[in-house]
Amino acid sequence: MARWGRWTALGAAAALLATGCGGASGGSGDGKGSTADAHAPTGSSATPGAAVALPSSLTRQKLDWGRCKNTADSAAPDGDWQCATMKTPLDWSRPDGDTIGIALVRARSRASGGDRAGSLLFNFGGPGGSGVSTLPAFGSVFSSLREHYDLVSWDPRSVGASEGVRCRSDKDIQAAESLDYTPDTPAEEQAFFQDATDFGKGCAKAAGTLLAHASTTDSARDMDLMREVLGDRKMHYFGISYGTELGGVYAHLFPKNVGRVVLDAVVDPSADAVGHARNQARGFQRALDDYLESTGEDPKKGSQEIADLLDRLDARPLPTSGGRKLTQTLALTGIVVPLYSEQSWPRLTTALAAAKDGDGTELLALADGYNDRDSSGHYGTSAHSQRVISCLDDRQRPTAEATKKRLAEFEKISPVFGDFLGWDTAGWCHDWPVAGQYDTPEVSAAGSAPILLVGNTGDPATPYEGARRMADELGKGVGVLLTWKGEGHGAYTSGNACVGSTVNAYLLKGTVPKDGKVCS
Repeated sequence: MARWGRWTALGAAAALLATGCGGASGGSGDGKGSTADAHAPTGSSATPGAAVALPSSLTRQKLDWGRCKNTADSAAPDGDWQCATMKTPLDWSRPDGDTIGIALVRARSRASGGDRAGSLLFNFGGPGGSGVSTLPAFGSVFSSLREHYDLVSWDPRSVGASEGVRCRSDKDIQAAESLDYTPDTPAEEQAFFQDATDFGKGCAKAAGTLLAHASTTDSARDMDLMREVLGDRKMHYFGISYGTELGGVYAHLFPKNVGRVVLDAVVDPSADAVGHARNQARGFQRALDDYLESTGEDPKKGSQEIADLLDRLDARPLPTSGGRKLTQTLALTGIVVPLYSEQSWPRLTTALAAAKDGDGTELLALADGYNDRDSSGHYGTSAHSQRVISCLDDRQRPTAEATKKRLAEFEKISPVFGDFLGWDTAGWCHDWPVAGQYDTPEVSAAGSAPILLVGNTGDPATPYEGARRMADELGKGVGVLLTWKGEGHGAYTSGNACVGSTVNAYLLKGTVPKDGKVCS
């Protein structure tokens, strides 16, 4: 998964998957922006506001909005959604060089004249999530925002219809399910790291030159070109999960272009790759404890029973109705999925009970949904894109030796998730073909308009503490924190009335809430 662990996932899309439900349902903005204070060379140390001239073929391009088309991994959205492709530099340090196409989707605002505020861009996380397929699925959730905005999302570079990367075949993906991702023997450890090497080679072959130009910084620059091409003077943006990191990087690079920006399920920008894994171990264990308490079970005892179940699966995977085996790693993924949404906790109860009775079918179904595997055995590519982006971002490459020394710490934090997340720090970007760019992203945004941060006290994937740290790093007077005392990953899509009305008032009316406001 993302640079802070395999389970950060796709923000609101993870909640949609967990609950097993879904909904579905152009033109000029509020004045042309300027490239004079926008585009600097790629890199974490790029100076905010450094000017780089872009060719008019990019800044003045006209988007050809039309009917959306089916892709290999998703059907075209229904209703009044339109799609287009924007050209952007492959290498932002060479703006006159080769270009790539960025796929966009939009639903036009229902407002007219002065009531229209421009475009509201969405990123649902990952990294690696397709905005082209996700935003239409949440059209009903964000419907009220169409009173003032065109709702717009996109597939970031290396994702989906934007030069999407497939690093290995469906057959090879399924074969990798038999690997032990918490290796116990030298042979299992060798296979674990060899698989990481092979995956990286597959990505390098599939992505080519794009492998070195698919970072979060690259995407932030794409966003600002998108703002200009859409005709918006300011960037209005809604980022969820990893989308909050992308939003923070954007605000650092283009603070004067920030309009109304909401960051929900906030990533901790002060944590490196290992720190994010620690945070996530705490977050998922906290969510599991809350779930177990809700069932009347002692969290410590219940966690140990689940850990014992996983140990048994390590030695002997469970049978399922479809003939495949439920491995330890697939079971762990199946347990993680319902923790993204409190509505899905009953399904976790059913799946765990079946597994304890010797049937792994329910947990496997949950894992398959998360891994984007359909009934024919075809896998989506979001996890491939996620690794391409996160391993270009991450400079850290923890060794096996250093990881082994940390395992006891991870297991103490979480007896259920710690071992896996500890090993994941070593395997995720092992032997990656290109070097990473930074240890932690730069998100300081002096001079930016206020940015609304929404933190959820029960968020497993991006724990609540990260929202306060993002506020601190954005800078005094920029980050405004809204706290929701709830469960699950993300707050706005939960349906909480207090969160919804506060965010809507900010986006639709410009009403900035008091820093520290609490919803329950």
